[in-house]
Amino acid sequence: MENSRLRAFAHRTVGSRLARVSARVLAVVLAAVIGGWLGMAFGAKVDTPVGPADIGMSLAPSWSGETVIDVRPLGTLSFDSHNGPLRLDLSIEAVHPEVAEEILKNPRWADRLPTTIEDDVISGLRSLVVRAVLFAVVAGFLTGLVAFRRLSRAAWTAAGSLAMVVVLGGVSALTFNPRSIAEPRYTGLLTGVPSLVGSAQSIVTKFTEYRGQLAKLVTNVSQLYEAGSNLPIFDPDPGTIRVLHVSDLHINPLAWNVIKSLKDQFKVDLIIDTGDISDHGTKAENEFVKEIGSLDVPYVYVRGNHDSMTTQRAVEKQKNAVVLDGAAATVKGLSIYGIGDPRFTPDKSVQAAGDESKSLLDLGRANAAKLAPRERPRSASTSAPDKIAADIVAVHDPTVGRGLSGYVPLVLSGHVHARSTELLPSGTRLMIQGSTGGAGLRGLEHDEPTPLTASVLYFGKSSHRLEAWDDITVGGLGEQWIQCERHIEPDPGRTISPESPQAPSPTATGSGSPSPAALASGANVPYASEVSDGRRHGTGRKP
Repeated sequence: MENSRLRAFAHRTVGSRLARVSARVLAVVLAAVIGGWLGMAFGAKVDTPVGPADIGMSLAPSWSGETVIDVRPLGTLSFDSHNGPLRLDLSIEAVHPEVAEEILKNPRWADRLPTTIEDDVISGLRSLVVRAVLFAVVAGFLTGLVAFRRLSRAAWTAAGSLAMVVVLGGVSALTFNPRSIAEPRYTGLLTGVPSLVGSAQSIVTKFTEYRGQLAKLVTNVSQLYEAGSNLPIFDPDPGTIRVLHVSDLHINPLAWNVIKSLKDQFKVDLIIDTGDISDHGTKAENEFVKEIGSLDVPYVYVRGNHDSMTTQRAVEKQKNAVVLDGAAATVKGLSIYGIGDPRFTPDKSVQAAGDESKSLLDLGRANAAKLAPRERPRSASTSAPDKIAADIVAVHDPTVGRGLSGYVPLVLSGHVHARSTELLPSGTRLMIQGSTGGAGLRGLEHDEPTPLTASVLYFGKSSHRLEAWDDITVGGLGEQWIQCERHIEPDPGRTISPESPQAPSPTATGSGSPSPAALASGANVPYASEVSDGRRHGTGRKP
């Protein structure tokens, strides 16, 4: 009897001690987890210089392991890169123009850039891991000290936090999946845009191939002026008006590098953009157009089918911008008439067909009814007072431009991402620009990336007729070539006259531009006052 009581007492004592020890261990583990998470959440952050930019790196608790890249204003791009409740966030915090300028000016710097970027990223990740460990340990110690008020248990809590970070880091490293980079997920504004998902897959799949060449693209642009200095025949005089024709930037930041370099090297007087500066016409993409204000020359713009009215209003707000939508303006002495694309179809093919093609042609013909045929250069031109004597018409789709044949010496367009020029039977020259943005992301879907294209046009000071033009082509992302071709206009003073009278069609083309019916009915076409400083003095029509 006595022995059984002793055994029962011993069992109760041992059980009680085990329960107390288990409770203490559980409390320490819980405090370690809480402290470790808090430490990483608040301290596992670092800004590290990567090339010309500062990249923010951070670790955060997550129910599933992933890597998230902040690509604002477009949204976020995430990859299932690893397992475990730990997320790696990357974001661009700042770009240093002086470093970027040094890369542009110094080819040796650019050659070292890929290796430098790789070293910078590795260094940043190491700093991030060190900070994560230190903050987790410190936070674990402080949590244990507050919870238990004993240094020994606080030390065990800190050790537990350290163990947690090591385990999470080890799991992330062991489960890292390099193939996940080819399977991105978009959130935010890009959700449900399958065309861009395909483009992103192409980009990340080819990233290894491109990484060694990316920095050289900007360097190529700096070689342009030297290549152009040997071009023959045409020697512009001081009074020559120089126009840079760009189109289809498709929110490619590299396009601004090309535009700025060409503006400076060729000393252009104004820029004409024939549309698709945006990709999806969203409000978030409006940040891209703010570069217009830094160009210091007039920037004449017409809306493309990828540009919404939101995009057009954003461009109009920029310093230097001259927005033309069924209106005209005199810029640096040139009379320019612009027609915004009536469509907003950011996910459609660039090819127009069937009724749409006819509708666009009718739109051009309807606008032509408001233009005075330019039979001779301006010095010999006599036009009706109610007609617009335009030197240039800017449109997005070349189909619209064909409807203007015989009413203007030069039509500038884009849209098809392939450069060409054609002298129409009426004497009108139709120039189609390629893509100054290399077709944006979609330009990387093919085996060879789409090149970046632009043209410098030379106009006579008195005649306002095109005398020559330089076609500039810069190799797409990852390529290392640049080409500048000079073309001479064989007969700048040729006669421009309509091939045959054609009545405009009343076919409607949608909102955003005046319908052919409205234009053909005799409604006034707004005409902007003269612009010489790059500021828009009013188009007579609010976009």
